[in-house]
Amino acid sequence: MSFRGIRVTEPQGEEFGPWLVRQLARSDMKQADLAQRLGLTRAAVSAWSTGRAEPRAETKRAIAAVFGIDPASVHNRTEDVASALPRQWHHRPAHADGGREYGNAAAFAFDADLSVLAREATQNSLDERHDPAAPVRVRYVLHELTGEHLDVFLAAMRWDELRPHYEAAAVGGQKVSRSLRAALDDLDEQRSLLLLRVEDYNAAGLTGPEYQDGRYAAVVRRQLDSHKQVGGRAGGSYGLGKATLWATSRLGLVLVNSTLAVPHEGRSERRVVGRLDLPWHELDGKAYAGPAWFGEAEPGPVHKGVSRSWWAGEDEVRDLHLGRASGDPGTSFLIVGAHDASGDAETLQEMHDKLVRSLADGFWATMIGGKAAGALMEASVTTLRNGHVLVPEERVDPHSHHPALGRALQAYLDGETVTELTAGDQVALAEVPLVVSPLKGRGRARDKGREHRAVLLLTSAADRDERHSRVVCMRGNRMTITEQRPRELPLGTAPFQAVLLAGFATGREGEDVALAEAFLRASEPPEHDRWDRTEELTSLYERGALTRLKEFRAEIDKAVRGLVGRRETARSDGPAALRELLKLDGGTGGTGGGKRAQGFPVVRSVQARVEESGAWNVTVGLKLPDAEDPWVLTPVAKFDVRSGGRPAVGWAVLAASDDCRVENGNLVVDAGVRTAVFTGVTDPTTHPVRGRLARLVIDVQKARGGTA
Repeated sequence: MSFRGIRVTEPQGEEFGPWLVRQLARSDMKQADLAQRLGLTRAAVSAWSTGRAEPRAETKRAIAAVFGIDPASVHNRTEDVASALPRQWHHRPAHADGGREYGNAAAFAFDADLSVLAREATQNSLDERHDPAAPVRVRYVLHELTGEHLDVFLAAMRWDELRPHYEAAAVGGQKVSRSLRAALDDLDEQRSLLLLRVEDYNAAGLTGPEYQDGRYAAVVRRQLDSHKQVGGRAGGSYGLGKATLWATSRLGLVLVNSTLAVPHEGRSERRVVGRLDLPWHELDGKAYAGPAWFGEAEPGPVHKGVSRSWWAGEDEVRDLHLGRASGDPGTSFLIVGAHDASGDAETLQEMHDKLVRSLADGFWATMIGGKAAGALMEASVTTLRNGHVLVPEERVDPHSHHPALGRALQAYLDGETVTELTAGDQVALAEVPLVVSPLKGRGRARDKGREHRAVLLLTSAADRDERHSRVVCMRGNRMTITEQRPRELPLGTAPFQAVLLAGFATGREGEDVALAEAFLRASEPPEHDRWDRTEELTSLYERGALTRLKEFRAEIDKAVRGLVGRRETARSDGPAALRELLKLDGGTGGTGGGKRAQGFPVVRSVQARVEESGAWNVTVGLKLPDAEDPWVLTPVAKFDVRSGGRPAVGWAVLAASDDCRVENGNLVVDAGVRTAVFTGVTDPTTHPVRGRLARLVIDVQKARGGTA
């Protein structure tokens, strides 16, 4: 479309008033100056600036001539007036009252560990997914710079301006100062710098104004501002997670390039800014608070001289290693001087592998899609050195890292679960009640709250699972929150994996779902790694909220026991989970022969594991009544089956441990001994099925010729 020679693009960019105000500031021009050059009144320019009116087309052409720009730029308002505004580092002056901060306290809320970074940064990306019909794509790029590549990068971020501030901040005795000194010395000696770029696509990007409320200000200019806008589904809630980006930098420095889902100032691509967190320091007789920002000098009168974000050119983002792979909305965070403070990963390959593992462990469930909907997220890691690929891009495969857990969730998403396990690859489903306490002032007398039905999925563990027989618990966007080890499992329970979906993670809608989501979210600390007492939980919810969480955990254990075949029995004569599986066939005790049989042996403790050979290794502790004659018992190992008799398996080893002895395959406990322990190892050659696929039952039977 054309209009009197002006090329028009649809839709137009920024509103005319804010655009004009910024152009006047960038041109160091007042409203009266523009009015004079246009031959109009100052009131007319004021009306344009405040949005009460907009100039006609011929006036816009005259404004373009004054600013020296194309007339289409005035109409479309997607570009700023070219000016000589410099890129600069603005260091916040020290507090006027003399207060000092020797570092960013938020950065100490988490360890400077790559696994923590992957958890917190990736959760933020997941929370900001833009198009719900497509996954958010997360990429981690490690990039080591040396030689001339390092020099170009340092020059692009004005390192010569920063170095004096680093030197001043590194002379103190505080922890941050000592760390900075070590980082500077290593940079000088090794002439090497490691960058870690964390970038997402199909995310909202850092939208919003420079200083007022919005995603941009929450991340770049504020602390403890979460500003999550995902309908209560966010994983994070404290506004602390972003601090892990700066904590992972040995230099406390992060550069940012964002493509916005919602334009700002009429633009969307290459919104660039840098933020530095230093401790309080003095330089050339002037004191600085510590934080600093890299950007364009603010031309406006309110924050004049402060560094603000700018719309960078392609050359600038290339030199700053902030280039993005596509024009999809999202943000690239470049951690300058990245490291893993845990010491677990020192080489590039080790760091690469740790990032892959961390993404798989924390977000495997988000990377699995079902028949009705795709995955929530995709993730990959790649490693470069001076622009050349060192370790090719590795896409995180959830089924490869967590095959059994992945199978469980996949079956749920595809609607292929069962109520009872009859085959090794099946996935059983049970519902687990969670009672959500009422908010304070909203509950009724004796009202415990609203019930939510969480979903428990259970399946056999994979052969290579190092950790198994656990419940992985999640809510919201299916990030792993915590793991729970079920209690009182039957002896011989085959290794399993279980997933607990609560709140929005169930994929359901409804009031109870939203209430459960908010309740569990309130029970999480800043690390979002457990459901327990928090200040938010106790201050928002009626008394009894913590009890509801304890009951929820107990219900999870109960549901697991139900799926693995445990029957509920009364608690007497020893632990119920062991009493059922270690059966003691006691005699009635005669009246002759001087025997005094007062009860029968009971189980005190059982420990069991399956060895690599497939053999069951059990250690059984017994508690015995007082007797005048020895107890003679025969331990028999059997595999549990659903119908028919239980096939017995042979012992490869049967050994006495404490206060007993083995004679001719029997266990002998001397008269008067009240406790005994024995150990047994089954013979795999006598197993009708693999040990990991069966439940072991131990019968301690009466032997001939003894008191049993």
